[in-house]
Amino acid sequence: MLNSRRLILAHFCFGMALVLGAWQMFVRSPLHTWISDPELYYRSVTAHGAIMGYVFPTLIAMGFGYAISESSLGQPLIGPRWAWAGFGLVLVGAVMAITPVSLGRASVLYTFYPPLIGNPFYYIGVVLVVVGSWIWVALMSINLGAWKRANPGRPVPLPMFANVAGSYLWAWTAVGAALELVLQLIPVALGMTSTINVGLARVFFSWTLHAIVYFWLIPTYIAYYTILPRAIGGRIYSDTMMRLAFIAFLVVAMPIGIHHTFGDPQVGAGFKFIHSTFTALVAVPTLMAVFTICASVEIAGRLRGGQGLFGWLAALPWKNPIMLAAAFSFVMLGFGGAGGLINMSYQLDATVHNTQWVTGHFHLIFAGAIVIMYFAIAYDLWPHLTGRALADVALMRAQLWLWFVGIIVTTFPWHWVGILGMPRRMAYFDYSAPMLSATAFPVAISAFGAFIVLASGVLFFAVLIRGQAAPRMETEPYRFATAVHPPVAVPAALNGLGLWVALMLGLTITNYGYPILQLAFRPGGAVPAVYVGAQR
Repeated sequence: MLNSRRLILAHFCFGMALVLGAWQMFVRSPLHTWISDPELYYRSVTAHGAIMGYVFPTLIAMGFGYAISESSLGQPLIGPRWAWAGFGLVLVGAVMAITPVSLGRASVLYTFYPPLIGNPFYYIGVVLVVVGSWIWVALMSINLGAWKRANPGRPVPLPMFANVAGSYLWAWTAVGAALELVLQLIPVALGMTSTINVGLARVFFSWTLHAIVYFWLIPTYIAYYTILPRAIGGRIYSDTMMRLAFIAFLVVAMPIGIHHTFGDPQVGAGFKFIHSTFTALVAVPTLMAVFTICASVEIAGRLRGGQGLFGWLAALPWKNPIMLAAAFSFVMLGFGGAGGLINMSYQLDATVHNTQWVTGHFHLIFAGAIVIMYFAIAYDLWPHLTGRALADVALMRAQLWLWFVGIIVTTFPWHWVGILGMPRRMAYFDYSAPMLSATAFPVAISAFGAFIVLASGVLFFAVLIRGQAAPRMETEPYRFATAVHPPVAVPAALNGLGLWVALMLGLTITNYGYPILQLAFRPGGAVPAVYVGAQR
């Protein structure tokens, strides 16, 4: 039973940052003349990245987390006032951060890029977003603890186990960016010092930069495991395999971010190798997830009458929007993951480092594989939150098809022009130059894809608005898929996260401790700050 429907619904904010993304693609393409002021471009990129990187997925994880807590545990949410306070902090922080960006006072992108320094309110706003999300982390832990005390010895429901694992991952992941903000960026922005240790700042942010992607992915994986099988009439293949996959994500997704600093001379080659190796280990929980999810889907196909080696595929309900979204998500996750293998390799990354390949990779993963499942979660939850059915299934399918096609058309050309050497983070390209002329057509195609994605976003809102016109109905309690063999008892190591959180903390300290201390205490690491927007 969802008792906190308004709270959950408030978190499902699918923002208008899509418009900024489409505009950026257009003005940088050969379809548009030079905009004359590059700062406008970087202002837009900063707003787009901050909203889509920090605010949007955080709110989705929080809202979905509250729904998981109430539905899977079968108890009202403990601490709803604190939950609203966390939501309010995220919104206040978002407004505080975006205001100086919109005024051209913090065009430093969502990754901050010191020694560039923006208005302090941008950084303070991001800190408030993080603090608001930490309230959610605490509430998830408190609610799970209360359920365990009331149900001693019972297996923690799978969705809540995964949800709390994701919240702990985020709590520790965000520490890196928080340290950079509080110890370095905010003091410089406030004028307390005029220099900044750029190498240290980049290592702090690498702490957050890659693990944040797995925080974005956790709701998607929960939907794969616990919504998809139920929606298509199947069962979860293995309860144990799912627990192991989320534990592995919690442990190995954190201490791997230095592979984003392959081009930075401040970090030693040894630690780059260690982080590259740990990045490869992420393939283990990923492949476990792929196997378990495919097996769960096969169970549904066979329960629906599928015969033979591949007959179950034809028996699947391909007109079901949840099935369609998951299939599209898997395709994009496969291509995006393959590109990630290039990025994690020191040798191969050198060929695409700081090119449009990187932009294509993370948009294919986040905007593609992840966000399309956020749509599926919203479609699945909406009737239970509003009491109104989303009856226009054909429109839902059209929206998902447009999103899938748009993301592919946007990101595949990005990968190609990255291989050709086209740099990223550039506001303007002279496509008449011989070295760039071959990129003109793919970039134009990519811009066209961005507008397909924008059209899909508009259709998503149309689906929800049309649904609100439907008559109210009685809904059954929201539920998640169950395993083929529901566990009666679970080993303590698979029913709690204390051991695995300790291992995550230990690996992070091992993999980051020496580089951070070395950069912090090595003399001569500070450089003058460069203030954006004539701050000083």
